[in-house]
Amino acid sequence: MNRFKVASWLPKRLEELGVSPAVVLRHAGLTIGLFHQEKMLVSTEEFFALWRSISEVSNDPLIGLKLGSEQRIERYDPISIAVLHTRSLRDAVERMARYKQLTCPEKIQIIEQRQECAVQFKWLLAKESEPSVLIDLCFSRVVAIGRQGTGAVLTPIRIEFERSAAHRDAYVSHFGCPVKFKARQNSLVFTRQDMDRPFVTHNPELLGMLVPQLDAELELSKQTIREQVKGMLKRLVAGQRPAIEDLARELNMSARTLQRRLANDGVSFQQLLEEARRELAHHYLLHSSLELTEAAYLLGFENSNSFFRAFQNWEGVSPTKWRANMQHQSRRNG
Repeated sequence: MNRFKVASWLPKRLEELGVSPAVVLRHAGLTIGLFHQEKMLVSTEEFFALWRSISEVSNDPLIGLKLGSEQRIERYDPISIAVLHTRSLRDAVERMARYKQLTCPEKIQIIEQRQECAVQFKWLLAKESEPSVLIDLCFSRVVAIGRQGTGAVLTPIRIEFERSAAHRDAYVSHFGCPVKFKARQNSLVFTRQDMDRPFVTHNPELLGMLVPQLDAELELSKQTIREQVKGMLKRLVAGQRPAIEDLARELNMSARTLQRRLANDGVSFQQLLEEARRELAHHYLLHSSLELTEAAYLLGFENSNSFFRAFQNWEGVSPTKWRANMQHQSRRNG
């Protein structure tokens, strides 16, 4: 998945910092309507261009630190809320890493050595170096979560940047620790003790509501395009005949892209529609007492005769006969 979800709070926060969202998008070469879309999705290259543009248009070398320090809970998405209410900073970073898969092709890892824990961010599909402003945002976000969660001024041991030295005093002041430039990699380093310090914001009840939802979304994201489309068809088919454009819209891609991805998987949209209807028909006939007209409607057929012909083609017998055969077989095996 080469898609980043742009945070919904970003345009508003840019305005608060005196930066025009429209100018940022034009400077980045992105569509002017991006910030008005319900789901703002961009490629890795577009994401990097967006953040370089934010840095250049703002003319503020510390804007990444400011954007990463957001602490207003009303601007948090479900992932950020879950992260803030975990047990510790270690748990928070591990959950960030787990649920990042829902929003972008990015990896967060904790590298432990002796009494130190280094938090590192890796953009998996990047063909160029990540913008410095993006590293600033990520590091500042982790520290802000740690401070908000522990209720204390949590301070890293040090910050390591690959870039050349610039604005050292400002970074030292923001993070409260030494900053090393021209390092081998970008790292945010804490003590083991601070990584495991309990969060005063820990809320098991809230986590119990959020985590199952996020885990379900994560499992769905791991499905093949074939499985995703069939699952969506089963939800959309009742009383209608979904078109490929409907599914493409649900998946945030064009119909042409969806058609190409299905073809690469060796299947067509029509085949999946037939498979979804057939599997649902089996379920309705085996696990309910629906009349054929009701089943036909739920499967998106115009009438029961259309359903009858399709089922006869699938199974070689009528729906009524198939249901009776299955029920007889079940009683005999029971």
